[in-house]
Amino acid sequence: MSDTPKPVLGHFTTYRLTSAFWGLEPEVRAAKASAWFSALRATADRAHLYLTQGIETESDVLVWSTVTVDDASAPGRYFTQRATAENGFRDVIEPAHILWGVTRPSDYSRAKSTQEVDPYSDERSPYLVMYPFTKTADWYLLGRDTRQGMMNEHIRIGKEFREITQLLLYSFGLQDQEFVVVYETDDLTLFSRLVYDLRDTEARRYTKGDTPLHTAVHISAEEWAASLGGPTAS
Repeated sequence: MSDTPKPVLGHFTTYRLTSAFWGLEPEVRAAKASAWFSALRATADRAHLYLTQGIETESDVLVWSTVTVDDASAPGRYFTQRATAENGFRDVIEPAHILWGVTRPSDYSRAKSTQEVDPYSDERSPYLVMYPFTKTADWYLLGRDTRQGMMNEHIRIGKEFREITQLLLYSFGLQDQEFVVVYETDDLTLFSRLVYDLRDTEARRYTKGDTPLHTAVHISAEEWAASLGGPTAS
């Protein structure tokens, strides 16, 4: 029996609240939001909610869903159930941007990292940062040892920021990007420093694209629903 873990599908969707949503009474908004997230959460093994309102202009909230790929039909079942769950709320909460991919063993690091995100954990860091990532064609034409050397530098710098954890999803042939890169952190300024330090690595020459980037704040469904009901009268 193989000890290789089953692939995990990581699915990230940002959503915007429509004008119809804001036209509802405050208590109805809160109830709709709660029912919507409950419906989405039921389609995945894990689902976590994040606030993007005030951080970006295209969306108000982000949902990170995790699904174990038990068999070849698992993604199809999930996407079908997800669509059905969303359809009952599309007039008030609509998707803005979707990124997804699946896990697989790293090509450049065989040992399991202590900085690897556990997508099944119920405990989440305060901040999530994620973005699509694509290498240039020239990267794949380099020799294996050359690429490994550049990635070793990349890995070394990452280990200097042990408070920051990462999840790498592969999207080759599934979406426009090659990877979805996901970070969790307690400190956004520290994360910004990590990204800055990675900019002058040799591997950076072979980055074709790494936008749009999404930064989000973890929030409970209860907190979010309450905030949508508007301020409480004193």
